[in-house]
Amino acid sequence: MKMIINIIYFHMEFSQKIADSLLAADSKALATNGSHGLNVVPVSSIRIVDGKIWLINYFFKKTLENILAQPDVALVGWKGFEGYQVHGTVEYVTDGELFEDAKEWVAERLPDRVVKGLLIITPKEVYDISPAAA
Repeated sequence: MKMIINIIYFHMEFSQKIADSLLAADSKALATNGSHGLNVVPVSSIRIVDGKIWLINYFFKKTLENILAQPDVALVGWKGFEGYQVHGTVEYVTDGELFEDAKEWVAERLPDRVVKGLLIITPKEVYDISPAAA
């Protein structure tokens, strides 16, 4: 027997409430699609700067190859039964002022980590994934 589940998400603006929710999320995952097909990975270091989401590349392989081939991504973050999914486009940065800023930020928090790159996601759509929103 096939079960079909319809979940309704509401489109919304990327607000401070959503930014705070992503920063406080216990769990976060980044989805990409590209030369390696669909790929979903957990993410840990997240920062929001000027309405854009920063993720740090410590050891992405398939994820990096996918975003270089196709920059559309989805990031989901949740805590308990509340969370948001953000669709956007990503820019990959490996030098310059923003990259140096990201390296300094990581060095203060995780001094043993090596920053290979900075993913900067520009949000395009945001969806509430909370059961109450369905």
